[in-house]
Amino acid sequence: MLENGLFFALLLSFLLTVFLSPVFIPFLRRLKFGQSIRDEGPESHRKKTGTPTMGGLMIIFSLAIGSVIIAGQFHTINVELWLLLLVTLGFGLLGFLDDYIKVAKKRNLGLTSKQKFLGQVAISAVVYFVLVQTGLSTEIAVPGTAWSVDIGWLYLPLIIVMLVGASNAVNLTDGLDGLVAGTAAVAFTAFTIVAAVFELWTVSVFSIAVVGAVLGFLVFNAHPAKVFMGDTGSLALGGALAMIAILTKTELLLVVVGGVFVIETLSVMLQVGSYKLRKKRIFKMSPLHHHFELSGWSEWRVVLTFWAVGGILAAAGIWLEVGL
Repeated sequence: MLENGLFFALLLSFLLTVFLSPVFIPFLRRLKFGQSIRDEGPESHRKKTGTPTMGGLMIIFSLAIGSVIIAGQFHTINVELWLLLLVTLGFGLLGFLDDYIKVAKKRNLGLTSKQKFLGQVAISAVVYFVLVQTGLSTEIAVPGTAWSVDIGWLYLPLIIVMLVGASNAVNLTDGLDGLVAGTAAVAFTAFTIVAAVFELWTVSVFSIAVVGAVLGFLVFNAHPAKVFMGDTGSLALGGALAMIAILTKTELLLVVVGGVFVIETLSVMLQVGSYKLRKKRIFKMSPLHHHFELSGWSEWRVVLTFWAVGGILAAAGIWLEVGL
């Protein structure tokens, strides 16, 4: 029965996004909520200026409604679902404020880094407090082994690093049409399987609802994109992905399943570090997807390659956690 619930959660959130988008996209266009393209970005991206952004609102709405309805039908609404929604909505709100400042206030950088970071840390602290009250273990397990270690109070900074790091990593990856939607669908599918094997049905329902929502969004976000998710969507998805890893007690597995996001973030860190120390760039442009674009790859080729890499890493993560 619960397996049927996963299918219905996937289908419901997918259909909600698909049917909502044709109404919401023109609404964003009428409000003139168009994307501003950075001057230092690839020249080929100039034509994307004005494409409606904040499409992440559709993703958040669909996954929230889909997961709550299906979880309610199967009587699995619990504190785990509320935590997942808290993180998704909280990080989504930060992203919305960032997007709104960019498009409505014409401040291209949106929220300052400090404002965004403080908001992310505040949400992470609330999550830690609730988890402590529910008695969640502070042990960290090494994927594919029987090893684990209890890190005690260090679990708080770990949660902060995971939530802040994952949300920012997904945000950095959101630079090409369909790139984040596809890689997120793969990563959340992997965690759906892991949660289901562990019989964490509420987490599994939420995860598959995210998959449905991002696949529905991908219908309109695939190249050439009719809408972008903006920081509203990318921050929410990154936070949700990390929260699922926390609730399934597969914290370290996040690095594998979300490997594409990790690689993208590392490319930025290496580029900045190299330029500051040596005044030389490692890549033609960072994040890494721009390097391949400037190397002559088409946008679709970059996106499909990253999807494939994400699929391989997700399969490896499932094998490490479940197969072994």
